[in-house]
Amino acid sequence: MDLHETTTGALRRAAGSRGRRLLLLVTVGTGILATAALLAGLPPAERTAATFAETVHAFVSVPLPFVGVLLAHDLRRAPGAPVLPTLAAATLIAVAAGLAGDALFVAALATSGSTASDPWAHVGGLAVAGVLVQVLAQLVGTGLGLLIARPGWACPATIVLPLGAYALLTPLGTARDRLTPYGALQGLLGAAPGGPRWAWWVTAALLWGVSLNAVGAVVLRRRAVRTGRVA
Repeated sequence: MDLHETTTGALRRAAGSRGRRLLLLVTVGTGILATAALLAGLPPAERTAATFAETVHAFVSVPLPFVGVLLAHDLRRAPGAPVLPTLAAATLIAVAAGLAGDALFVAALATSGSTASDPWAHVGGLAVAGVLVQVLAQLVGTGLGLLIARPGWACPATIVLPLGAYALLTPLGTARDRLTPYGALQGLLGAAPGGPRWAWWVTAALLWGVSLNAVGAVVLRRRAVRTGRVA
C-alpha cells in the first residue's frame, strides 16, 4: 500500500479484492436476514422501532468489524503509513452500514402491520444510535487489527473479547453496560422508556474505540521508527 495513502485510497482497499467485496455484501446480508426473521417470527404487538433496530444492528455489527481488521492489517504490513486515513475510511464504511441498517429496520416496521401502541417511538434517535453502534463496532475491529498480527485471530477477537468482557463484568450491573460495546448497543437500541442512553456509548467508545486505536497507532509508530520507515 502507498505510504502516503488518502482516505479515498483506503476506501478502495476495503473493496480491493473479491473476498473483501464479499465481506461487505455479507455485512449487509446479515441485516437483511435479521429483518426477514423478525417479520416472519415476531408477533405484531411486539413490532416496534426499538425491537427492529436492536436486532438488525446487532446482526450487522458482527461481521462489520472484520472490515476494520483487514484495513488495519494492511497498515501492519506497511510500517510508517499514516493511520488516520484508514480510520477515517473505516468510519465512513461504518456510517454507511449504519444507514443501511436504519433503512432496513424502518422499511420493515413500515410494512410489518404492527399493532404495538407506539411502534415509532424514538425512531429518529434510534436511527442515529444505529449509526453510532456500527462506528463503535468498526473501531473495535481497527483497534484489534492494529494490535493483533494475524487477521485470523483478530477477527474472532472482535466478537469474543467484547462479549467476554460483558459476561465478566456482569456483577458490576449498569457499569458493565457503560464499559462494553454490547452494553452500549443495548443502551442505545434497547426499548428503554426514555430512549437511547447516549452516555453509555460515549464511555464504551472511549474505552474500546479511542483507546484501542490509540495504543495500536503507538505500536505501529514504534515499529516504523525501529525499521526507519516513518512517513
